[in-house]
Amino acid sequence: MCGIAGIIRYDESSPQERTLRTMMQQMKHRGPDDEGVFIEDAAGLGFVRLSIIDLSPDGHQPMLSADGRYAMVFNGEIFNYVELREELQQQGITFRTKTDTEVLLQAYLHWGQACMHRFNGMWAFAIYDRQEKSLFACRDRFGIKPFYYTHQAEFFGFCSEIPPLLGLLPEKPAANYQSIFDYLAFNRTDQTDSTFFQEVKKLPHGHQLSIKDGTVRISKWYDLRERVAQAKPFTSPREYKELLTSAIGLRLRSDVPVGVCLSGGLDSSTIVATLLKDFNKTDLNTFSAVYKQGQTGDEKEYIAEFSPYLQHMHYTHPDADTLENDLLEFIKAHAEPIPSTSPYAQYKVMELAKDKVVVTLDGQGADEELAGYHYFFGFFFKDLLRSARLGKLGGEMLQYLNNHRSLYGVKSFAYFLLPEQLKTSLRVGEKGYLMAPFVAQYSTTNAIAGKLYGSNTLKDALLDHFENKLEHLLKWEDMNSMHFSLEARVPFLDYRLVERTLASADTWAIRKGITKYILREAMKGVLPEKIRLRMDKIGFGTPQDEWFREPRWQALVKGILKSRSFKSRKLIDPEIALQKYEQHLSGEANIAKEIWKWVHLELWFRTFIDKAEKPAEEAAVAENVY
Repeated sequence: MCGIAGIIRYDESSPQERTLRTMMQQMKHRGPDDEGVFIEDAAGLGFVRLSIIDLSPDGHQPMLSADGRYAMVFNGEIFNYVELREELQQQGITFRTKTDTEVLLQAYLHWGQACMHRFNGMWAFAIYDRQEKSLFACRDRFGIKPFYYTHQAEFFGFCSEIPPLLGLLPEKPAANYQSIFDYLAFNRTDQTDSTFFQEVKKLPHGHQLSIKDGTVRISKWYDLRERVAQAKPFTSPREYKELLTSAIGLRLRSDVPVGVCLSGGLDSSTIVATLLKDFNKTDLNTFSAVYKQGQTGDEKEYIAEFSPYLQHMHYTHPDADTLENDLLEFIKAHAEPIPSTSPYAQYKVMELAKDKVVVTLDGQGADEELAGYHYFFGFFFKDLLRSARLGKLGGEMLQYLNNHRSLYGVKSFAYFLLPEQLKTSLRVGEKGYLMAPFVAQYSTTNAIAGKLYGSNTLKDALLDHFENKLEHLLKWEDMNSMHFSLEARVPFLDYRLVERTLASADTWAIRKGITKYILREAMKGVLPEKIRLRMDKIGFGTPQDEWFREPRWQALVKGILKSRSFKSRKLIDPEIALQKYEQHLSGEANIAKEIWKWVHLELWFRTFIDKAEKPAEEAAVAENVY
């Protein structure tokens, strides 16, 4: 919906308006329709608006309360704002606008900090109390909307994106090498409150923040485990389908056009099929990334299942050339390294959608709720073993092998049984290119082997993924969509659906070697059988193995691996990396994910760390990347 920014100074001097305006300009893509600034005493708030609900000037921010005491900036949507407005009106509260922004502010004034538990939506907001000279900020339950901050000796600054905060730092930013280790060794980011910059952190999902008299306090307002323990489990696919339909319906509330990012997988296809059957959305726009027939990631045969019912299906065709052409812009848009090119496919889908709609729906969250990743079979098998359900374990393993013709779930099972340190050692060993001193310093302090891969039951694994993995997918979606002034909504992350799904029996997630069992059953007669029964997992995949064998990419990759700057990092052994790349070129190995990580990490260093004062294009050219 928007971009928010703020500065709270500790020396009682007022933030400079030009500083706030500069921050806002750097993220103007998040809000091209309007902007506003509030500065008083030691506090400053900035806002850029993407108009979604009530397109009138009434949605202008920062928004002041009727009595003028509170000033608020808000990024996101409160989807149940209609019902909340009616509830507040019944208690005598009057409204000046039709916006969900005013509903949020009035809810805060009426219910206090407990108001967040009533919201069904996605948000990051900050409210300044002009009387108490204090700030309260909050982030949604699962981290759909971002909230980054930097805490310096003289001030506290926050923003919807990282780059505007870097301009506030007294010195050039420093790399966070623990985040870099986790990225290289485990292909993971965003599992803690850290970012790739030492000076910048993020407010964790489901947390709130307060600042008063120079003291910053952060606390948890939403406890998923506690809520799941209290939730009513689903007893049938029909119940699940009814709540999923309600979640999708709520996310259609908009005063601008809504479309769907359609990958051809089970989750996004479920949204499209529901919109067709239950909401009669035959005029729906869908947006998909496709490739040449037979290439990895090409989902045309599944997407085409909807062609008899939809007239507005749009396609983008990412390839090696578009990736190279977009490379520096993509790196700047995300501001942190990404461990695969899949988010680039989503980036191109959002670019495709920007001229047709302003809001997109997407299937994020279903995999974490319903054990969609194949390695969840490893947790399931571990759970069955630990609970001595050996007969069931044998039967489920046989059905898994029969359905998937793969040993991946079984290998995951063996891996999850290992001690924490051995898990890390194996990951480092299979990479083969990480420098020993780097590994020695950061391998024992990672938060992944224990917190993400140490779960003893399938239920714990799903909960741990919500706490420690889901957020990076939501961040990439937010950055991709907002870069093109689009708002992305995720129906599967309606908190009612999440809590009841995770409270339900494991057999609704995995049964007879099949994942997402309750969803598949719920969509009988709604979703084309070819999609409902498919067993593979792709999402917005790409043929990156082939891309990185293209001549232009050979020059780029080798230029990076042979560069002085790459060698000077002392993170990756350049000779081993070059050997591995040659193996990839010959077809002896497929290590596209590692190649991409090397490229993205190095160009991130050059763009944001080495030459923070120079444009990314200068940094690249200076190292003769092209």
